[in-house]
Amino acid sequence: MSYFDAASAAPLHPVARQALQASLDEGWADPARLYREGRRARLLLDAAREAAAEVVGCRPDELTFTSSGTRAVHSGIEGALAGRRRVGRHLIVSAVEHSSVLHSAEVHEAAGGSVTTIPVDRTAAVSPSSYATALRPDTALACLQSANHEVGTEQPVAAVAEACRAAGVPLLVDAAQSLPWGRVEGDWSLLTASAHKWGGPSGVGLLAVRKGVRFAPQGPVDERESGRAPGFENIPAIVAAAASLRAVRAQAAVEAARLRELTERIRVRVPELVPDVEVVGDGMRRLPGIVTFSCLYVDGETLLHELDRAGFSVSSGSSCTSSTLTPSHVLKAMGVLSEGNVRVSLPPGTPSEDVDRFLSVLPGAVSDVREKLGAPTAPTPASPSPLSSPSPSDALVVNALGKLCPIPVIELAKVIGDVPVGGTVRVLSDDEAARLDIPAWCEMRGQEFVGEEAAERGVAYVVRRAV
Repeated sequence: MSYFDAASAAPLHPVARQALQASLDEGWADPARLYREGRRARLLLDAAREAAAEVVGCRPDELTFTSSGTRAVHSGIEGALAGRRRVGRHLIVSAVEHSSVLHSAEVHEAAGGSVTTIPVDRTAAVSPSSYATALRPDTALACLQSANHEVGTEQPVAAVAEACRAAGVPLLVDAAQSLPWGRVEGDWSLLTASAHKWGGPSGVGLLAVRKGVRFAPQGPVDERESGRAPGFENIPAIVAAAASLRAVRAQAAVEAARLRELTERIRVRVPELVPDVEVVGDGMRRLPGIVTFSCLYVDGETLLHELDRAGFSVSSGSSCTSSTLTPSHVLKAMGVLSEGNVRVSLPPGTPSEDVDRFLSVLPGAVSDVREKLGAPTAPTPASPSPLSSPSPSDALVVNALGKLCPIPVIELAKVIGDVPVGGTVRVLSDDEAARLDIPAWCEMRGQEFVGEEAAERGVAYVVRRAV
């Protein structure tokens, strides 16, 4: 079995396993106690904090261990907002942040705060100027991930941090995906990360708060971790997390070069091997091990099952693979195709042969799924219809109500050749994914997406035949 979902959780690193087993016998006591066992546990905790702080690039007393990366994000945002409540209650986030950041923003807004969401381009990158423009006198905090978790695009953190620093606004960076590969550039104020992203044990997060940042921990007061992470420290897991982070970083340069070659192989070969594919994310400014692509006319959930049966564990941002039946907020913000989405995230040590085998299996898997769905096998040829455009009353209507992705797009592709050039097709759909996938199909096929119209049920998506 080839595990290609390291962006969700990396396999436990051998160093983490060794450190965890060794510290189970030494780190079980209360590190706050003065007797021998307590002192021994405290030494382990302090050493782990120093090791992790060195990798992060902060002082040990600026680093807090939390119960998860999500908890680190929630605590960091809550504490920073509370610490600057006299300044104002304005929060800035990007549209492609991890859900933990966006959920915190929703809670803040529901409590009376204001939130500005910064849009991204089709590669999932933000513009530093957009952050600079969004900064206001009442801005309490800005948040920006160092790299996107779904498509791997690296963000211009240093430039955004410079703009925030000039305005006197702290910047919180979610570095969960990038920290194993290197320090986060720029003059950031707060940073969060999660151990299971780099091969440490789950249940350990990092929260770094620079000295001088106004920070007020929320919730009941607790003496643990400077009051920023209540509860008894899981010292064996913390020791394993710090040890594996240091080990991964020591090999980062060599392994990053190797994984970049493998992911570039996927980026180049997939469109050559599989027709109607859109590779998404920045082609240059991206993490070493992540490559994401979307396959037209494909049910993402079925494709993932096909790949699983073939021995590959991958993930997807397609709506058909989520419990909410809505497309990934990242793909939606990018405005790219969401159906048949596959994220390949290679863990360190992935053999080149596994990637080659994936490339040999993928075309057949996609073809099988498309065949089951009755998808067109080639672009619809141009019809010899006259160039005159019919009146709106003569426009072709496709009723795709009650049908989920990618059926509405498949039905559109089947009939577009039946209308004259300049004529329109109205696709009735109540699937949220259609709002993203029909315009994306138009761009891939050279057709014109006119827009949306109100309908008795769902939405009418209007497409004009251009070719």
